[in-house]
Amino acid sequence: MLDRRKMLKVLAGGAVGAASISFVSAAGAISNIRAKGGKHLAMLVDLRRCNGCKACVVSCGNENGNRPDEHRTEVYQAVAEREGKPFVLNLPLLCNNCEKPSCVKVCPTGATFKRAEDGIVVVDSTLCVGCNYCIQACPYSAVRFTNSNTGTVDKCNFCIHRTSRGLLPACVETCTGGARIFGDINDKNSEIAKLIEKENPLVLQSGKHTEPNVFYIGLTQEESNTAFSLKFPQEWQR
Repeated sequence: MLDRRKMLKVLAGGAVGAASISFVSAAGAISNIRAKGGKHLAMLVDLRRCNGCKACVVSCGNENGNRPDEHRTEVYQAVAEREGKPFVLNLPLLCNNCEKPSCVKVCPTGATFKRAEDGIVVVDSTLCVGCNYCIQACPYSAVRFTNSNTGTVDKCNFCIHRTSRGLLPACVETCTGGARIFGDINDKNSEIAKLIEKENPLVLQSGKHTEPNVFYIGLTQEESNTAFSLKFPQEWQR
């Protein structure tokens, strides 16, 4: 049975651990977002409530018409050990819709851009030329992919066709454990804003300074600094 540290190395494919990346709290990024004001949509994932059912993965594929092997979101799963007892780590992964997205900077056509009205990073398939520069620039491996149907880059955009109408993203609506929380973090009365204040969540690879807008409750500092990849074979699969 893998202990937690060995498990992280396996998941990341030998990627960097906590000792080699500086730790940056998500609190600073949240403070910067709130200082700007305006509507700012984000997602919070409570790892304590994720049961690994993958209803989110299925509903995302159905909602957005993606092939079974092309995911806008996935749940990373592995067997690990804590205090001598085995447990399962369920870690939902998706595009982080960063506040400082590296993908936007490298897009030669402006197809990838950050929406001013809500902070979501989107890809305009009518402008995307499939150069894949954004995929190469993104530090979060495999959350972007080339859609086999369109030949253009695809990724999670928080289901803008739903959220623009006041609906929840498909993954949030179908989460059986209620682990995914979505909303405006600048609305202090929203559930996501209240939980962020209460739980002080972390983000993945904060040392990359992209300031992700996907936050995690129950993430350890070591996990936060681990370069997870959806391309790497999972140690355990439901």
